[in-house]
Amino acid sequence: MKRRFLTILLVFVLGICLTGQGWAQKKIKIGINAELTGDIPKVGEGTKFAAQMWLEDIKAAGGIEVGGKKYPVELVIEDNESKAESAVAVQTKMITEDEVLVIVGPQASKQAVPAGEVANNYKTPMISPWSTNPATTKDRPYVFRACFLDPFQGPVVANFVTKEFRFKKAAVLYDVASDYPKGLAEFFKKAWEDLHGRGSVVAYESFTTKDTDFSSQLTKIKNTGAEFLFTPQYYNEVALIVQQAHELGFKKPIVGSDSWGSAETVKLCGKDCYGLFFSTHYAAAGAKGATKKFIDRYNKKYGYVPDDVAALTWDAMYIVQKAIQSCGKLTGDIKKDRQCVRDAMAKIKDFEGITGKMTFPEGQGDPIKCAVIVRISDKGEFEFYKSVCP
Repeated sequence: MKRRFLTILLVFVLGICLTGQGWAQKKIKIGINAELTGDIPKVGEGTKFAAQMWLEDIKAAGGIEVGGKKYPVELVIEDNESKAESAVAVQTKMITEDEVLVIVGPQASKQAVPAGEVANNYKTPMISPWSTNPATTKDRPYVFRACFLDPFQGPVVANFVTKEFRFKKAAVLYDVASDYPKGLAEFFKKAWEDLHGRGSVVAYESFTTKDTDFSSQLTKIKNTGAEFLFTPQYYNEVALIVQQAHELGFKKPIVGSDSWGSAETVKLCGKDCYGLFFSTHYAAAGAKGATKKFIDRYNKKYGYVPDDVAALTWDAMYIVQKAIQSCGKLTGDIKKDRQCVRDAMAKIKDFEGITGKMTFPEGQGDPIKCAVIVRISDKGEFEFYKSVCP
């Protein structure tokens, strides 16, 4: 009797194990590490909305087809609270507990850099749609991005201002406690001084995250005779900086970077930001083809024009999909399948995204792609001004 009971128990346990293994082979889990709360919640919102729109298409198609077999997809969406430590905790949970196949996000470099270390250590493929800091992917074969890098963006802005305005004296204002603005400020300064000589950045002012009064720094900048101000800050700070600069009588051009691309920038800044330029990943106004189709669908569904975060997330989701499909089959062994997705992503060439064409050089997670210069129109729209390619 005892032997029979043990036999039945063994069969039952084995059945559970096999059922669990088979179920794992039938569903693809994709992690979304997003800034849903904290300092930049609009960034997380765009991430979530774009990912969910992509999932709608996947469900309509009956899943992702891999090797002639269709697999349903589940998004595991987690909030990193716009904090580095939370991004690490979320990343670890999704990899070790949820057993996601691949992770999209975080977006901001402050979260993406430490989260990328976790993904690489666990040999889990990750793609950050929006993080432009080189450290996100450096020496991390499992980490990718869907955007250009700051070493490219810094010279893009420096060259654009030089050719467009013929200026020779620059001022910079940036958050010294945040990876993205600090890194981009440094790349811009080097590029500007390479063009105009040492000392041509006449003011190089900084502040700390959550500061709201920039009058001291802006007064110094105004008194240096700077011909323009470059400030690579997020949307929640751009409005404060631009408005305070105008209140202090600084009427020179203020130029930004891709962190200006949020729909909230103009909403918060208003007419103070009209006519200003920034470098970014795509321009919504005047878009055509697949890009316009995405914009119209997003706008109809969520009530506003998608920013570059949403557009880049859309591209990142399709890059992930392409990599999974390129595997040819899923084994059910999470380690082997993660490795396959990573290897397939590294081989993607000439991917036609809505933010432009992308190719990943062999062994690198950084795509070769162009940047866009955008002008904020008198209607508050992000208008395409020109394209700058590597």
